[in-house]
Amino acid sequence: MTVILRGTVMLGLCLALTACGLPRGAGFKSEVLSASESTTTDGIRTHDFAVFSVTRDSLPLLSQWPSNSGKADTWIGHVAQPANTIIAPGDTLKITIWDAEENSLLTLPNQRAAQLQDTQVSPDGRIFLPFVGTMKVSGMSPATARERIQDMLLNTVPSAQVQLNVVQGRANTVTLASGVRQPGVYPLVDNNISLLSLVAQGGGVPEASNNPQVRLFRGNKAYSTSLDRLFEEPALDTVMQGGDRVVIEADDRYFLSLGAATRESLYPFPKDNVSALDAMSIIGGVQAVRADPKAILILREYPQAVVRPGVGPDAIPSPAGPPQDRVVFTIDLTKADGLFSAGKFAIQSGDLVYVAESPLGSANTLISLFGNLVLTRQRLIN
Repeated sequence: MTVILRGTVMLGLCLALTACGLPRGAGFKSEVLSASESTTTDGIRTHDFAVFSVTRDSLPLLSQWPSNSGKADTWIGHVAQPANTIIAPGDTLKITIWDAEENSLLTLPNQRAAQLQDTQVSPDGRIFLPFVGTMKVSGMSPATARERIQDMLLNTVPSAQVQLNVVQGRANTVTLASGVRQPGVYPLVDNNISLLSLVAQGGGVPEASNNPQVRLFRGNKAYSTSLDRLFEEPALDTVMQGGDRVVIEADDRYFLSLGAATRESLYPFPKDNVSALDAMSIIGGVQAVRADPKAILILREYPQAVVRPGVGPDAIPSPAGPPQDRVVFTIDLTKADGLFSAGKFAIQSGDLVYVAESPLGSANTLISLFGNLVLTRQRLIN
């Protein structure tokens, strides 16, 4: 029995000596933030990355930093238009001219109407009419064009009455390219069709699409926003114009989680704005035994174009931008200030949410091993 006891004690001592080397699924905060130093030609010491705590004091400055994407989305607000069709170049007009005269210049004997089918509006917006010549109709509503044609025929056909129908051409249509159940080319039946109305005509967006993003191409300019934002802000439901192209696609932004988080994975953005607190909820929180809730680290890499060196030794962030391209933000979830601040700190695409290992995790593992040793010893004695 003495040999067994000695063996148990020796093994326990070995475990104590090697406790720091026990297998872990994540690094300690001190390990992750251990930065190597280098000295520039000017004698200035620099580190691999910058570190800032996310607190009530630092948030106003950190929130002014530019997005790591290097661009900002722009959009066009809603401007109501008259709810009527506007004739455009490329449209086709079906014109019927009624004439009650016996010796009409437009109709054959025993006919009372002349059919001018498929009269296409030229690139300069004009059409040709017999005995009248060319006239400009683009930019007019069908009712205005009908009255103008009838007025111009009065000198030739005093009793003429005109009927006019419009078939929209390419310049009076909108292309709904993707992201809806029924993509295609849709005519603008009037001049006040909004983007959400167009999406409804296309059968709507499939429910499986993650935070759908709307891309509008108008001429040589591109605009973008999210579909949810259009629903939330009706003033942004822009009116379509002939020739617009619309693409709807899933949000391609993502963030990752590693370390002592409940789940280690890649997560798409489920909404436009995801805070650090949202991210913690999405990853399922932290592992109760292993994680250090005082050491939630958000690792982010900025493009060199937005880097603004010059942060002093007091590590107060500059509102102009990050001092280095690699930045680590630290959050303490054991304090109310840390929780509130995490709810206002925005996660950006490509961020890594890293949950550091708690020193107590290794201690708990060691205690568990000692417990097993004692239990084994008692079984051997018995």
